Amino acid sequence: MNPVELYKCLADDTRLKSLLLITEEGELCVCELTEALKESQPKISRHLAQLRKFGLLSDRRQGQWIYYSLSPDLESWANIIIQTTLENNRHYLSEAFENLNTMGDRPERIQSCCTS
Repeated sequence: MNPVELYKCLADDTRLKSLLLITEEGELCVCELTEALKESQPKISRHLAQLRKFGLLSDRRQGQWIYYSLSPDLESWANIIIQTTLENNRHYLSEAFENLNTMGDRPERIQSCCTS
């Protein structure tokens, strides 16, 4: 990924908020992001697909859920930009964090230490 591609990806509000929420939480599924951002499932899925296409996110399937996390192959300079943006702009995500924290029936995750 080059810097222009990264900044184009981050220039969209939905993609940026999704990426920052996933960074903070470690991983999230589409249903959690739709609740946090109060956006439709197709819109969230479309933006997640773009983030995956450019190598910012990876996904894993657990039962009926697909969880998204930062790509382990993310270049260190890009990771620093994302982490710095998150750390210095929590107010930008305050409503989304509140929506996520009050969400009922969040999907259960299998603890990575307990999987084979």
